[in-house]
Amino acid sequence: MRLKTKLVLAATGLTFAIVLVLSALFVGELLRQRIEQTAAANDVLVHEVWLEMRKAVETGLRANPPVDRSDEALHAAVVDALRSQTALTQVMNTIVRYSPTVQDVSVTDAHGLTLLSTDPDAVDQPAVFRFSLASVQNGPISRQMRVVFGKPRVLDISQSLERNGAPFLVVHVGVRSTFLKNAYEPWLLDALIFAALAALAAMLSAGLLANVALRPLEAISARLESLTLTGGAISERLLDSGVRNDAVVRVTKTLDRLGEQMRTQEAGYTALQANLNQMLDTLRDGVMLFTADRRAVMVSDAVAYFLGAPLNEDHEKLVGMRLEEIFAPDSVLGEAVLEAFAEGGQVSAQALTLEDGRQVQFSLDRIDDRLSGVGSVATLLTLRDMESVAQLGQELEVARRLAAIGRLTAGVGHEVKNPINAMVLHLELLRGKLAPGGAEAFGGAQRHVEILAGEMQRLDRVVQTLADFSRPMELHLREHDLRQVVAVVMELTSAEMKENRVRVVVDAPKDPLMVRVDAQLMQQALLNLLLNGMQAMPEGGAMVVRMRRDHQLAVVEVIDEGEGIPEKLLPRIFELYFTTKPKGSGIGLAMTYRILQLHGGAMEVRSNADPDSVERGTTFTFRLPAAAGVGGESRKAAGVVQNQKELGERV
Repeated sequence: MRLKTKLVLAATGLTFAIVLVLSALFVGELLRQRIEQTAAANDVLVHEVWLEMRKAVETGLRANPPVDRSDEALHAAVVDALRSQTALTQVMNTIVRYSPTVQDVSVTDAHGLTLLSTDPDAVDQPAVFRFSLASVQNGPISRQMRVVFGKPRVLDISQSLERNGAPFLVVHVGVRSTFLKNAYEPWLLDALIFAALAALAAMLSAGLLANVALRPLEAISARLESLTLTGGAISERLLDSGVRNDAVVRVTKTLDRLGEQMRTQEAGYTALQANLNQMLDTLRDGVMLFTADRRAVMVSDAVAYFLGAPLNEDHEKLVGMRLEEIFAPDSVLGEAVLEAFAEGGQVSAQALTLEDGRQVQFSLDRIDDRLSGVGSVATLLTLRDMESVAQLGQELEVARRLAAIGRLTAGVGHEVKNPINAMVLHLELLRGKLAPGGAEAFGGAQRHVEILAGEMQRLDRVVQTLADFSRPMELHLREHDLRQVVAVVMELTSAEMKENRVRVVVDAPKDPLMVRVDAQLMQQALLNLLLNGMQAMPEGGAMVVRMRRDHQLAVVEVIDEGEGIPEKLLPRIFELYFTTKPKGSGIGLAMTYRILQLHGGAMEVRSNADPDSVERGTTFTFRLPAAAGVGGESRKAAGVVQNQKELGERV
């Protein structure tokens, strides 16, 4: 079956279903209205009989009062009064004779005994139970249908005459369901004829409109195929498939081809854009791309470092701005960039000294449209900080040294561990042989053995530290709030900080600072920095832990008021075993630096060792890439902390 035929049938079927539902609702509403009209008309008749009944009772009791005050005498007097009043009987018979829906009219007492009825056989008999017409009227449409078109039955409409607040006499009017059906059938027939005509007209209209609406698909199909088809091979394939004349199928297939082409191109552009953004985010150089009319269309994060306030606050606002709005002509960098743009040539690594003394280089590259030959269509501006280049070289040198030390210690630790174990074993044997002679035997040899054993234990701890430093481990990366990572370390060190009279102030942002790290290793790195800061203040003082977000980086600063680090020692503080403390191991900062490397971060230090300066102290700053919202993973790396318990033991 052709898709066009399916669409026409679907539209026609849907229209028929809607018309059918509306017709059913219309028929049901007609039935409900008919029942309501019958109930309202018969309520009037019941009330008329009730009035005649009350009049007959009042007249009869005045003419023939009860012989005594008993209920039996009153009941007998009422029965005589009802049966002796011909006017009441005439009214009841008239209603049955002329009303098209009433079958009988009767009067019963409070106990359901029929006192008067248009049916002589029912007199002095208990009244037969009948469903109330009001319950059918207020019921659902399904029940109304069953009552009217089902098994014939008599429905009851009643009104009671009360005495002392209780029913005394009750008027009943019986409405036969077949009478309702006979009165309703003419309306029902007209409604069904109207519904059938409406359904037929709606289906014909739906089919016609669906057919007319699909005609423009021929022209649309031809235009779409002109975008995708090359040659006649594909057209022949459509012809062979038996759907060449089906415009809907042709359009569908053409749209599928176009969609596949667009998805392929979109995937390529998305991947290219993601790679470009990732590259720009990781570059330390500022990169800006300008159109021919000197408007910025691409700006990297690092550009903010080279601009003054307020442009350095949000680099994304620079996109769309003109060159003259970004670079001020009265600044050194702005003057050089504007002059280079005005000359229209290429600039390669031109050195500049900014107002604050920073050494920078900028390059200008023109991008030409070789296809149309219209000349330069864009300009790429690159800004480079020479201090960052030098710092990067230092970081690479430190990383190279740490890697070399790791390779060396991995082999040396294994080769030294075995001889140490053998020497410790033989020292224990020698100690056992010297023990019976006492401490002074053999010229005090026992004391020398104890010294050797202690030194061997210290050497064993050093070798074990080397092994821990170079041992590979699983790095479990998960998204964590850096504020919570810092809070754990603060809780671990609070007691020791208080004991050493060090007050720690945490300056954290209100919003979560999400990073993708191994929380345990990051806690170890922070722990090393906090303990170093505490040990640098033997007399106590204040320490600040500040967290902030810098574009795509999460930044943590640990600031102490200690003695500071001499400038000549700063390049060596991350070297393994380098320390200025009498009891220091020289491993903590090296491990911290290595942990930052594992997470793709960077670390720097600033220190002022001048005892007369108010800014005396040291600031350690490390930067981590902000979380990108992806799931966790594990990879092999070198590490130092296994779990939270070990972190607590180190504190």
